[in-house]
Amino acid sequence: MKKRTRTILEELEMLHHAQDTKYLIESRADNIIASAIHLIELMEEVYTPEEVDNLTRKLLNSIRQKDAQKFKRSLGRINESKRISK
Repeated sequence: MKKRTRTILEELEMLHHAQDTKYLIESRADNIIASAIHLIELMEEVYTPEEVDNLTRKLLNSIRQKDAQKFKRSLGRINESKRISK
């Protein structure tokens, strides 16, 4: 078997890509967290404290389980119950 060695340019490119990925993850995390905070603040203006607590738990659970529909269904149920009670 012939052992292949990497060139300095290949090494630098791999290092650069790893750094870019780390910064990309940090940047996306900052944006997602800021958006989630704004979403919770908006929910606090529209819904009762109990509903906000429930929706916040559903939001976190949806992220944890990678299922956006969980939050959407909960939001739909709350909105439907508000429409019926009017």
